[in-house]
Amino acid sequence: MTIRHSGVKTALALLVVIFSTWSAVALAAPATDEDLSDNEAMARMIVQKADEVRFPAEGFQVDVTITTTETGGSSDSRRYRVLSKGNTNSVVMVIEPASDRGQIMLMKGRDLWVFMPEVSQPIRLALSQRLTGQVANGDLARANFAADYTPKLLRSEKIGGDDFYVLELTGVDRSVTYQRVLYWVREKDSWPYRAEFYSLSNRLLKSCKYENYQTMEGRKRPTRLVMEDALRGGEQSIMDYGSMKLRDLPDKIFTKDYLKKLD
Repeated sequence: MTIRHSGVKTALALLVVIFSTWSAVALAAPATDEDLSDNEAMARMIVQKADEVRFPAEGFQVDVTITTTETGGSSDSRRYRVLSKGNTNSVVMVIEPASDRGQIMLMKGRDLWVFMPEVSQPIRLALSQRLTGQVANGDLARANFAADYTPKLLRSEKIGGDDFYVLELTGVDRSVTYQRVLYWVREKDSWPYRAEFYSLSNRLLKSCKYENYQTMEGRKRPTRLVMEDALRGGEQSIMDYGSMKLRDLPDKIFTKDYLKKLD
């Protein structure tokens, strides 16, 4: 009897070990393709909705003032007019300073050119190239996170009583403005809240806050973006958006041959 009882106890102990090991393996098992697909689908939906908050999907015009403050306290202000259609094509015209008036940037997809009155042919630019202060060309000419990045939903985070999605956006190729972005989007209304922009080497370049939500063309949108340099503390650029209006923009506007006709 003692031998049998001991044998039963040994068998039970072995079963417990096997079950515990199986459970640990199951919990540590990598996500399935279906799990990853569901995560990406949800992340894409979040980013798409946030894009729609930032700008209309239809053709529109908006004026942007960029004010840059240096570490020493000096500041510089520039004004632009942006014509955009479908978040894929845009034209950016310099309004101020007067010395740069006549310069026009054209974006088609992720291809970007600048036309300057004194140069006969448009010059190719990179979206990541600095435009002014902390603002890159792509920050002004292209605001299409949904098309430029592969998103991943990392977690939810509570800030000031609100719940936010935290997403990691990885550039689809090297032509995008930033190679990696961490992006905070408010859960209840898809409002962008904050973004951190990283280089190819995963170095934090700058951060951005989306502020001053006001109604423009039918919905609340961020009218102020505050971009701060992560490499040189104290330098920031503020992008103020105003005078937004929907416009019927024919495709011929977004061609290099048409740039000289814009005013």
